[in-house]
Amino acid sequence: MIANPAAILGVVALLAAVICAVVILLLRPVLQRYALARPNARSSHTIPTPQGAGIAVIGATLVVGGAFASVWGFAPLVMLFIAVPMLALVGLVDDIRPIPVLPRFILQGLAVGLVVFTAPDDLRLFPVPLVLERTLLLIAGLWFVNLVNFMDGLDLMTVAEAVPITATLALVGISGWLPWPIAAIAAALGGAMLGFAPFNRPVAKVFLGDVGSLPIGLLLGWCLLHLAWQGFVAAALLLPLYYLVDATFTLLRRMARREPFWAAHRTHFYQRATDNGFTVAGVVGEVFALNIALAVLASVSIALRSMAADAILLVIGLGAVAFVLRRFSRPRSRGA
Repeated sequence: MIANPAAILGVVALLAAVICAVVILLLRPVLQRYALARPNARSSHTIPTPQGAGIAVIGATLVVGGAFASVWGFAPLVMLFIAVPMLALVGLVDDIRPIPVLPRFILQGLAVGLVVFTAPDDLRLFPVPLVLERTLLLIAGLWFVNLVNFMDGLDLMTVAEAVPITATLALVGISGWLPWPIAAIAAALGGAMLGFAPFNRPVAKVFLGDVGSLPIGLLLGWCLLHLAWQGFVAAALLLPLYYLVDATFTLLRRMARREPFWAAHRTHFYQRATDNGFTVAGVVGEVFALNIALAVLASVSIALRSMAADAILLVIGLGAVAFVLRRFSRPRSRGA
């Protein structure tokens, strides 16, 4: 039994936030010189902006989260702590000099596979052969890592997504329904994102870059997978539901139109919203409010532990996401 887990996770988040902010301050001149993101037709920013602050976010998460989690058992983190830096390195190289699609995808698959295929055999979701389940999880993990990357296209967007998810996971850990190492990593990631937030608020002074968004996707996916392995599958779907629906629907729509779905574009709902008259702050604010509502639904699902309730909560969650996506896809009327 951990004494005062809420206070410990609060310290984890605070330390990660401070370390992240300090590292960003130290790194920013270097990023300004070597990792400048210049605007193009698909960008949401209009001035050259340094990218690569994800180095600080990931570093603070691994250092602080790992230090606290390892006190109660480091074993679940070993492969994660290999895979996350590997994915960050792929993102860093891609930020500086873009990697072709196929090699980038293979490297991402190696990182995700390390986490998925080395998990204990007794962690199961479905009554199917283990190798089939783990292969499906590899595909899902690859998609989740990339969709977090795809959705990191507006100032504070990833903060608005990651903070409600990680805060909920930390609270579940405090309640004893999620293993401590996972709760500690979630708290550290949430704190690091808060440390990053002041530098990324509109108009952003620095971006995460792929060095941040890709491993953040892996960390979030790993935490959510463990939540599902604890029996809370509906909650694990509800927490990232906005990202899942926006990114997946956009991908399917582009594939149906025979567009190069792997190429950068501006057709996600949150991007269309800014083209339809929404401000960046307005879009991110609505996404954050939606994610708070989804976190509440996920918490209710965990508390009730009922398949019937899960079905109802998922329908409510999908309805809330559909409402926001519909708003984003239509021109904003004056006074709205």
